[in-house]
Amino acid sequence: MPGREYRGRKNFLRRLTRDMWRPGFAMLTAEAPDLVGYAFGFPVPRDGSWWSGFRGTLPKDVEQLTASGQVFAISGMVVRHSERHQGLADRLQERLLADHRALLGATLVDRTHRAACAGFQSRGWLNIGLVYRPPGPAVLRALVLPHGEPTAAEPSW
Repeated sequence: MPGREYRGRKNFLRRLTRDMWRPGFAMLTAEAPDLVGYAFGFPVPRDGSWWSGFRGTLPKDVEQLTASGQVFAISGMVVRHSERHQGLADRLQERLLADHRALLGATLVDRTHRAACAGFQSRGWLNIGLVYRPPGPAVLRALVLPHGEPTAAEPSW
């Protein structure tokens, strides 16, 4: 489709620029020796606004970890195709979460992007529901990744 690459680049730059201004923004790059991947994100605000548009009831554990400032959103991740089965995405997400002492990773993925959803879920991310957030993709899949020290009770998600 003509212009698809341009629109994809434009959307990426808009999202990156928006996220760079969020408190606690972080970005990691991987080079070998050229750029082979990157991941970026930010701490989810304690007020729960990041979950705006969530359909149903947000799992209690997610709500509590959000309020305590222990959730980090991974809002962008790309790994070169040749590196996808080398664990690079796992290492990037692990480092972002560890650097921010997050007990929960969170991301929103366009639910029609099946490959992205499957990729996250194959790396241990759990589907907790749907978020409706116009403009943009009408429906996003909310995924979380438990991280760090286990809690006394099993997570409810």
